[in-house]
Amino acid sequence: MSIIPIVFIALGLSMDAFAVSVTRGLAVKTSRAANAIKVAAFFGGFQAIMPVLGWLAGTRVRDLISGIDHWIAFGLLAAIGGKMIYESFKVDAGGKKNGSLTIPVLFVLAVATSIDAFAVGLSLSFLDISIMAPALIIGAITFFLSFIAFFIGSALGGFFEKRIEAVGGLILIGIGIKIVLDHLV
Repeated sequence: MSIIPIVFIALGLSMDAFAVSVTRGLAVKTSRAANAIKVAAFFGGFQAIMPVLGWLAGTRVRDLISGIDHWIAFGLLAAIGGKMIYESFKVDAGGKKNGSLTIPVLFVLAVATSIDAFAVGLSLSFLDISIMAPALIIGAITFFLSFIAFFIGSALGGFFEKRIEAVGGLILIGIGIKIVLDHLV
């Protein structure tokens, strides 16, 4: 797989972390630079680790499903993308955001926003692709975008949060379609 699809996968995966980082920036008003680095490190780190874990799990079952692996990759990416689009239209009950940046809170948020990266790592293992470069790219892009998003949240508030998540979902679905088309042609 070339670098371009990997970058688009990274952009798609980083949208959840971007959206949450915007809300963190909106809610936290003190020590912005230190908090931005903290948020970005958690999200970027987990987005780098989770595809590796998914890839390792997938390599264990790859030979059993090699004939339909591209359909599984498409299904996972389409499901993740669909979930992201669906969640972008959900209305928050109460609308309150928790501004805490404690390690337990960041851990839960980082895991929640990187579950999709686990599924992508699983998909990449089915395609027999090495995981290290994609994992590093995913982590680096997520780190950078989360860092920037924290400051966007501080400056602009939550106006773009849900729209960004929908764009990320569409990107992942498009990549899933491309994987299937590449295997059918």
